Amino acid sequence: MPLPDEHLRYPLRRYGMDQDWYDWALQPERKPVAWPGGARIALWLVPALEFFPLNQPAKPFKAPGGMVTPYPDLRHYTLRDYGNRVGVFRVFKVLDRLGITASVAMNAKVAERAPFLVEEVNRRGWEIIAYGVDMGRLHYGGMDIEEETALIKDSVETLRGVSGQPVTGWLSPAKSESMNTLDLVAAQGIEYVCDWISDDMPFPLRTKSGEIHSLPLSHEISDQMILHQYQHSEQDFVDQVTDQFDVLYREATPEDGRIMTLTIHPWMSGQPHRIKHLERALAHIMGHDGVWSATGAEILAAYKTQAGPA
Repeated sequence: MPLPDEHLRYPLRRYGMDQDWYDWALQPERKPVAWPGGARIALWLVPALEFFPLNQPAKPFKAPGGMVTPYPDLRHYTLRDYGNRVGVFRVFKVLDRLGITASVAMNAKVAERAPFLVEEVNRRGWEIIAYGVDMGRLHYGGMDIEEETALIKDSVETLRGVSGQPVTGWLSPAKSESMNTLDLVAAQGIEYVCDWISDDMPFPLRTKSGEIHSLPLSHEISDQMILHQYQHSEQDFVDQVTDQFDVLYREATPEDGRIMTLTIHPWMSGQPHRIKHLERALAHIMGHDGVWSATGAEILAAYKTQAGPA
């Protein structure tokens, strides 16, 4: 059966860059960015607090970690709920012990259903990143723009209202966007997005509502990818996280820093048999001199004071 015509409609398909959201720029040719206090590494840790509906729709696809067995998939539903009720507190205690600041990506439904988690984030002075409405409502190509506008507005306004924070970061559920997502989040006052992983450093993005920035939140070394998708061991997780850090640390200097990003899912890393492995990996990072633990908003502010043409 032939593909429908809309699958072939892509007006910017061409050699080289096939989109106009950002310009081609090689890392070695860009202006160096120095982090506060002469740090070599900005550590950006992002716990993801997610709500997976029990009747999770399959359109356009099910977000990784979602329901997989016939309805009602109580086995997976309750495990995800475990993360927001139990595992998250183990993760938070590890970060507290190591003196790590976090940006917490939160579905709006989590804030509504578990406001005590918002209080825990605020009590620590951490940042909340808008993470869509829930993990059953994804953004995708061909989505009705009014529907997507409503979802984004719901997520951002709910989190701002419950937390009292400005909420200037955005992470799409499953990192899935439509061709309109950047324009729509920028129109809601979002200043940076976490979906684009085409770099190690921040870079500007053009939208119809003005310039915003990409803060590249690594996909490859999240606990979900390593442990759930790739089916690697907990020791593999520690090795890959520390290897990632060691290379970035070696490449960086106090005059030309790098970002070490890590996404953590409490329903995975907050398990009793896994929490020590998360702590081992993070203790390795925090055991080095010149590591600045910061929120995404803090990293972006430091970057914007220095970024410019190469």
